Amino acid sequence: MNRGKFILTALSGIPMLTFTKIKNNLYVRADRGFLINSGEGRLHGHIKLKGVNSNVLDVKISGSDTDGDLAIFEQTSLSQGKGTPLHVHHMQDEIFYVVMGSYYFQVGHEKFKLSKGDSIFLPRKVPHAWTQASKKGKMTVTVQPAGKLEDFFVTIAALDHEPSPKEMASIFSANDMQVVGPPLNIEEWK
Repeated sequence: MNRGKFILTALSGIPMLTFTKIKNNLYVRADRGFLINSGEGRLHGHIKLKGVNSNVLDVKISGSDTDGDLAIFEQTSLSQGKGTPLHVHHMQDEIFYVVMGSYYFQVGHEKFKLSKGDSIFLPRKVPHAWTQASKKGKMTVTVQPAGKLEDFFVTIAALDHEPSPKEMASIFSANDMQVVGPPLNIEEWK
């Protein structure tokens, strides 16, 4: 190999080494197991939501624990008749598991009633919404890949006011989601 080709070949690998270094600095994958006790949040304590409902969210597994591959949240639902607007996650799939209580979900054009022990899969790019049917409830939410949902929850919890629907739509958008319709009306399910 002549000297010019050798130097060119050697230099061509520098962008890849730089990308690898940058990627490794963005995430620090957990290198050992860890326990998150019942009723506790791993990184943020209890996140008190505003805007779409007044529920409490605990981060159980953060995207920062998994190189962004996965996040798991536990939501304690305290807002009967409230839930999310119809929205789309462009890059994440979601799985909800009902631990306690009952909920109504819309996924695309289909509607579902869920109660304790039920799970539902919400594929990325498909509009969906849910509302709390029971007085109290609890769900685990698994998001894959993690995306910016954790950032969304932290952002709305940090607000010093109840956000307007327009402000909520802007916060959704800033976190790679899009509001495409109103929340579900609980009266339509009775």
